Amino acid sequence: MSSVYKINKGINKPIEFKGLKAQYIAYLGAGLITLLILFAILYILGVNMFLCLALIGIMGIALFMSVYRLSDKYGQYGLLKKLATRSLPDCLIGRTRKIFLELFKPN
Repeated sequence: MSSVYKINKGINKPIEFKGLKAQYIAYLGAGLITLLILFAILYILGVNMFLCLALIGIMGIALFMSVYRLSDKYGQYGLLKKLATRSLPDCLIGRTRKIFLELFKPN
């Protein structure tokens, strides 16, 4: 049985897949790969398989919920904008007029 998934993309619109927009598709993919690697490590270390499955299942559900919540809350660029505002300084202090005087110097 073959499933066909539709990726909706119009002109100047972000890629959307099952409600996820833009970079959140990559976040979910990276999270799922991380969970797969974590499961393999736990299984190789000899942790009970049912415990591994329960742990990975709970973490997978939490991953899906958090990524979908971020996608709904911030949209395509909102999370990047929020992260960029953290790097802005709270205030600028200018103790001299030297910077402003050099702006208008003729070449």
